[in-house]
Amino acid sequence: MAKTREQMMTTLKTKYPKLFVNTTEEFNGTEGGIWMSGEDYDVVDRKGNRIFHYYSESSSYDFGVIYHLNKWANRNGWWFEWNDPGTIMMWPE
Repeated sequence: MAKTREQMMTTLKTKYPKLFVNTTEEFNGTEGGIWMSGEDYDVVDRKGNRIFHYYSESSSYDFGVIYHLNKWANRNGWWFEWNDPGTIMMWPE
């Protein structure tokens, strides 16, 4: 079962306290998504890897999102989409 936007935002804010997280309504008025900064370079996973890296060609990233975070989002019914190299959104499936 997909997690709600509020549940996803709470988890992201708890796991990555330095990550900018807000609603897409606050970004551009589009309803239902989660808006995050893709350029907070100090937001890293427990191994010290940036969670977002737009330009990465490493196999550790899936379209610029660290593999395990992308997999977690998908398991919970969400997917990532870059707005631009510094702005990333999450949307429910």
